[in-house]
Amino acid sequence: MSLYVLAAPLVALASEGGESFAPPTPANFWQPLIGGESALAITRPAVVCLISVGLLAWFFLSSARRLSIVPSKGQFRTELAYDFVRNSVARDVIGSKDFLTFVPLLLTMFSMILVNNLFGIIPFVQFPTFSRIAFPIVLTAIVYVVYHVVGIRRKGGFIPWVKSMVPAGLPGWIVPLMFALELLTYFVTRPVTLALRLFGNMFAGHLLLLVFTLGGEYLLLHGSIPLKGAGILSFAFVIVMTFFELLVEFLQAFIFTMLAALYIAGAVADEH
Repeated sequence: MSLYVLAAPLVALASEGGESFAPPTPANFWQPLIGGESALAITRPAVVCLISVGLLAWFFLSSARRLSIVPSKGQFRTELAYDFVRNSVARDVIGSKDFLTFVPLLLTMFSMILVNNLFGIIPFVQFPTFSRIAFPIVLTAIVYVVYHVVGIRRKGGFIPWVKSMVPAGLPGWIVPLMFALELLTYFVTRPVTLALRLFGNMFAGHLLLLVFTLGGEYLLLHGSIPLKGAGILSFAFVIVMTFFELLVEFLQAFIFTMLAALYIAGAVADEH
């Protein structure tokens, strides 16, 4: 939020001469389209998410409809995404013995997160769906259920699965402490940090873009001549931040998928 601190004094100076500047708030991320303030309202992020599902379904189905040895452009792009998740994430993290079972899940999560993140910088959409905390929570819940179910099945029951969380060979006096820490890690820390990491990055990045876009517009329209120059600089900063946000959006999709694979790998491993 340090960039917001830089922008705030400038818009404050411009506000002294006329209409006050209204900075973006978390309310900007609600955006109900149908239903107003109702909890059952159809919101912009919900519509964006549904659009992403339709686009991904069309992309994968159309590219897989006519497979050939010499791939078409669509098939090549699909294979590129599949090979990246299959080889660089699933096989390298989970291991060659068990990874194939989880490739569809990991590919779906990576594609879903990446497309919805990219919507944050696509004109006329410009909304990263995962800046709404509910969406990361749903994906995290899926990962949470998967690695616990896999662990229970692999270890032969809930009690053996819980016992396996403590590494073997520890001194007896430290086992209770490690057991408590591992329970906290597996059942609380992992899901909370997994969801908040994705949400926090998307929320903060989009908020910064909003601050400098709206602030730059305000300075150009209501500021004095020196502040109009600051408004132009603010828009230039938006362009730079957009490219940086593009990198962050890809990294967050990759990190979420990588961590999901890491948690599953711990569940299928013979040893902790």
